[in-house]
Amino acid sequence: MKRREFITLLGGAAAGWPHFARAQQPKSPTIGYFGASVAAAERSRTDAFVQRLSELGWIEGQTVTIEYRWGESRTEHFREIADDLVRRQVGIIVVTSTAAALACKQATAVIPIVFPLTGDPLGSGLVVSLARPGGNITGLSNEGADLAGKRLEILREVNPRLRRVAILANSEYPGRKSEIANIQSAARTIGLDVAVFEIRPTEDIAPVFDTIRGDGVNALYVVGDTFMNSNRVRLGTLAITAGLPTIYVAREYVEAGGLMSYGANIPDLFKRAAELVDKILRGAKPGDIPVEQPTKFDLVVNLKTAKALGLSVPPSLLVRADEVIE
Repeated sequence: MKRREFITLLGGAAAGWPHFARAQQPKSPTIGYFGASVAAAERSRTDAFVQRLSELGWIEGQTVTIEYRWGESRTEHFREIADDLVRRQVGIIVVTSTAAALACKQATAVIPIVFPLTGDPLGSGLVVSLARPGGNITGLSNEGADLAGKRLEILREVNPRLRRVAILANSEYPGRKSEIANIQSAARTIGLDVAVFEIRPTEDIAPVFDTIRGDGVNALYVVGDTFMNSNRVRLGTLAITAGLPTIYVAREYVEAGGLMSYGANIPDLFKRAAELVDKILRGAKPGDIPVEQPTKFDLVVNLKTAKALGLSVPPSLLVRADEVIE
């Protein structure tokens, strides 16, 4: 081959290399992000998840694609959303509530599923073991040991004469039974009576507060889930109107006007969920990754709400608070 022909051939091959290299580059993975309520209600959680992903090298729109779906707390549509993500063949599903996670588990036994928070992963049937979840699912629990007892103790600090507590729960929340049982057990230990009230998401919340107020209770414990979180502003307003000191499971409720919360730091759970996603995208099997427990807990108090209720929050409680809203 003549020198000129060789150079021409080499130049033509080189011109094709960039296209060939692009064709060989692996496609970025797609995460199906199934938010059980609405985007606005879950923004701080989603932001924490995406930020931690980025720190781990999974940058949205560059090295990873995220397809968002929002269930609007309508559990009857959760399976439809799960099926849609499966049809789209996403690489992994991140799902933000127990009910939505169960829908995803029913929809696929192949695509990895990560849940950032759930109250009772064993009792709800999400996993067969916390140490070895098995199958295609893993995640984090937002309930640590004896949180129910600590929440009741906090309520009694605010009202030393507390005798009877109402428990308000969503009747469609899969983890409610185990949490209510924990609250009842803790209440018996410290000598409190409890009354359980359940509401369906399709019903108006206001009437149940009229019933609670007429039951002789003097404090309220709200069992948190997607539905309650979506209605946290209304819950706070109704609790003040009913004159009920109320404790919630997460900071978001207090920021929306609730009196107090004690529970796992939710943004931290979503950051740790991003770390689980990172492990799975790099080859780990979800069924081999233990379900993690919360390590950070927050006590938050809203003094504006306390004033509206005519309560004086003890200084000892304020000193322990991680955040005081004034």
